[in-house]
Amino acid sequence: MTTKTVDEIVDPVEKMLERTGCIKLHYKVQECIAEMRDWRKCQGEVTEFKKCMEEYNKKKGLS
Repeated sequence: MTTKTVDEIVDPVEKMLERTGCIKLHYKVQECIAEMRDWRKCQGEVTEFKKCMEEYNKKKGLS
């Protein structure tokens, strides 16, 4: 039996976001929040990410 290192553990949320094509925008939101320490100051990034996810859902027939 082999054990996985921390680097080999796959985050299921990141895996899902990679499939949507919105992962870079997700990271952009996270970076903004970390830098600003207030998610309300990151509304441009949040809106951009939301639009990407909405487009993905439309293409997949989820909305």
